Amino acid sequence: MKFPLSSLLASCLSFEAEVFIPFPAAAMSDIRRLKSRTRADYRYILEYRTRWSDNDMYDHMNNSIYNFLYDSVINTYLMENCGLHPPSSPQYGMVVHSHNDYFASISFPACAELALRVNRIGNSSVAYEIALFEKGHDAVRSVGEFVQVFVDRETGRPNAKGMNPELRRGLENLLVNREASKL
Repeated sequence: MKFPLSSLLASCLSFEAEVFIPFPAAAMSDIRRLKSRTRADYRYILEYRTRWSDNDMYDHMNNSIYNFLYDSVINTYLMENCGLHPPSSPQYGMVVHSHNDYFASISFPACAELALRVNRIGNSSVAYEIALFEKGHDAVRSVGEFVQVFVDRETGRPNAKGMNPELRRGLENLLVNREASKL
């Protein structure tokens, strides 16, 4: 599928060009589905007051902060609801995949609401979906995915028996589709 460069970018480059992006129709419907997310689609919400230092030179929250926030909401949930104690738990989650789709920006001094759900749980892995909303606004600003594999602290490898039962029970409370949960 062809997408023309924006006139601003094309004028900056002083030539007309086209960008070829292989973006199948199925991916577009996924983006529309994610962009229509509401807070009600999630099972856990954590507020975060943006900081002046979260903004970048473009006067919006820097992309790296989104990953920081996603990691924070996941670990807050794991500590509050799954018995995780990062320095000493026998298992901990290693991020093996992450991505983010951005729909609108947010900037200081806004208050972000980080919404968390679990889309799939495997034997030792979990796929989280995190949405970022701005307090007082309905539209989702971004939706990201983190996939963690829980490994044993001593070996750094997944346990053959999977994640510990307390952890699994806590994560199942966030699971949105139990039938399709096996990774």
